[in-house]
Amino acid sequence: MQSNQTDIFRDDKAQLQYAELCNALYERELLALSQNASLSLLQRRLKGLSHHIKRVAAGMLQHAGPLQLDIHNASWQARQSAHCPQGKDKIDTLHWFKQHACFGLPVPVWQHHLGIEHLELDSIDRLELQNDRLHLNKHGWFHLDGLPQPHSVDKALLVPGKTTLSAACCGHSWKHAHKSLPRTLSLRELRLANQINWKSLKQPL
Repeated sequence: MQSNQTDIFRDDKAQLQYAELCNALYERELLALSQNASLSLLQRRLKGLSHHIKRVAAGMLQHAGPLQLDIHNASWQARQSAHCPQGKDKIDTLHWFKQHACFGLPVPVWQHHLGIEHLELDSIDRLELQNDRLHLNKHGWFHLDGLPQPHSVDKALLVPGKTTLSAACCGHSWKHAHKSLPRTLSLRELRLANQINWKSLKQPL
């Protein structure tokens, strides 16, 4: 990462893009922290904020995938599907994760709440393939066929593909099966987006 960042700063245009990305990320994160964080949490998050924002901004500039970068809003852009992607069926999902699940792999999680659907990036941090299940860093346990444990009809683990990952990275949302305004990704999700290996989708960068 360090050598790649050095290469970035040799280009004047890239330096300006990097600065704009950092500014946009700072504005967004500080607003979110001011609205949601307690004083102790705010102090902890501010301590490492500069480091995380610089890494995310540098990673976004090195994107080697199908997404378009919106510098001013520090967000990803791609054509939105008419309907929320649902991924493979349960048997195909189980077979895919049995073969390709690995630690740190960014994966999309489908979520539904009050008629609104979206895909959110998460990552695998535990594997129990003998029990046909895995654990995600934020969303917890899932059976390899995509069903959450305990069972819920409001979320599901999807196979990472270009369609599902693009929708998650761009914050695409659907309300009552129609396109809705995109949601803003958290800094954590942007870090995960930078770890997607768009060439294979089966190993993190």
